[in-house]
Amino acid sequence: MQWTSSGFTLVELIVVLVISGILASITTDFITMPAKAYIDLSRRAVLVDTAELALRRMQRDIRRALPNSIRITGGGTTLEMLHSVDGGRYRRKKASDGSGDVLEENTADGSFDVIGALNNFSAVDTANDQLVIYNIGMGLGNAYRGGSNNRTTLNSASSATRMHFSSKKFPWYFPQQRFFIIDTPVTYRCDTTPVAARDRTLRRYDQYAITQAQQDPPPGTGKIQANYLSACSFSYQQGTASRAGLVSLELMLTDDRGESVRLLHQIHVDNLP
Repeated sequence: MQWTSSGFTLVELIVVLVISGILASITTDFITMPAKAYIDLSRRAVLVDTAELALRRMQRDIRRALPNSIRITGGGTTLEMLHSVDGGRYRRKKASDGSGDVLEENTADGSFDVIGALNNFSAVDTANDQLVIYNIGMGLGNAYRGGSNNRTTLNSASSATRMHFSSKKFPWYFPQQRFFIIDTPVTYRCDTTPVAARDRTLRRYDQYAITQAQQDPPPGTGKIQANYLSACSFSYQQGTASRAGLVSLELMLTDDRGESVRLLHQIHVDNLP
């Protein structure tokens, strides 16, 4: 009987190992690259959603702010405004308004009837709610200013149809008889100084007292609106007789792995006092 031997040579074995390695490498790339792309996309989506939610919250507050109350400090990193609860038109002494409790414009007064009725105001918050008339953002028409300015405290007798407030002679009166009810200031402040990306935040502050000078930072700890804040920029172009004011908000978020997104949002502001 004749025996024959068969097997692999060393060269054939090496060739097989090389080819298997190449195939394994190609297969791994086909599997891992789509998975990595999905993970990167998910991280970017989280950052975009976080920034968008913060910008929408800021937009809502800005559009509800008392006209001419927006102010920016900190090199464009701190934005403050006076939050408006409601607004309407007051009754004044002229024939077209008919009878009722009118606002005396040449002497101190403590009440007036609302023309129509307010939409969002039901009961006064005696700790915070104040009445503002003709806020132009300067001089005696500046609601941030203390003393003889254009705001006064509401009292608990106020309702959606009649305002009761601390007796006051307002320095100026708006020709269209508009008034606003405000409660507290609202501040958005960026903090990009912490070393850890998660601790770099955009915070919202409220429920603190109105002061003539802007407080940076305001009292309290503030509520976090966004983490991973690597940069921010706020700017405000005052409106004119021919155009509304414009607030520009820019946020840049960067996560722990270096993924970044930058969003810019612009908001038109009606500053009619």
